[in-house]
Amino acid sequence: METTRRSFISTIAAAPLVAAAAPGRLPIKKAVEFSMIQPRTATALEKFQIAKDAGFEEIELPTMPEQAKAEEALAASKQTGVRIHSVMNQEHWKSPLSSADPAVVEKSMEGMRTSLHNAKLWGADTVLLVPAVVDPVTPYAAAYERSQKQIRKLIPLAKELNVIIGIEEVWNKFLLSPIEFAKYIDEFQSPYIRAYFDVGNVAIQGYPHDWIRTLGKRIVKLHFKDFSFRKGQTAWNDLLEGDIDFKAIHAALADIGYHGTATVELNGGNAEYLKDVNQRFEKILSGV
Repeated sequence: METTRRSFISTIAAAPLVAAAAPGRLPIKKAVEFSMIQPRTATALEKFQIAKDAGFEEIELPTMPEQAKAEEALAASKQTGVRIHSVMNQEHWKSPLSSADPAVVEKSMEGMRTSLHNAKLWGADTVLLVPAVVDPVTPYAAAYERSQKQIRKLIPLAKELNVIIGIEEVWNKFLLSPIEFAKYIDEFQSPYIRAYFDVGNVAIQGYPHDWIRTLGKRIVKLHFKDFSFRKGQTAWNDLLEGDIDFKAIHAALADIGYHGTATVELNGGNAEYLKDVNQRFEKILSGV
């Protein structure tokens, strides 16, 4: 039975009250960004095999408008048994939904429609969307209103294809607090709009574990990366080499009862590098 608006909002409201899970390995599947897998000249099948050999269970793919490439990725997934769990929409930065130009917005909408159909083909349950970009010509309030207006138009297609649109917070000067992020999601009143939470993207302005507890059951997927705040070293880092408190994140994810997939989003590398990333990822998910 489809979730009703009332029951959906009730579930979201109750999220902070979820009891803490037992300590230990979180029930999270490990995924890797397709763009991280090198060599870049490798075929889709070779990249899926590299991911599998490194210990990853799932992959997040970029939007693929070319049907032949999309079919190749599907075949690689089936042959290796590595599931495609999510699609990273590729048009939202170049052509944001918050633009005042209708042509730019339509290009962004077309990118999302393609991403949703990719997800359906691949058996993925989520499409990642950066909803808006605030810039010198796009006021915050306009970005909020314009992006919601366009996303609402996408909900019928998401429902038809049974694919969730995961809204991600990034360095776009938008959705700057966990309370606002939660409010933005709730205003759609749809189970097809949820949060794709990146633990690294908020670290510069807040505490990832705080965002996790505030967002609660709104979170559909996770991105993992690390970040350093040390003077002269402010930069993205390899997992466990930065200053993000992954033990606090582990506890927060246990508290909200998160079950699902988390994807590493880091610099790319070869098979040996990806095996090391996977081992670090496993330590984080195990609360080490």
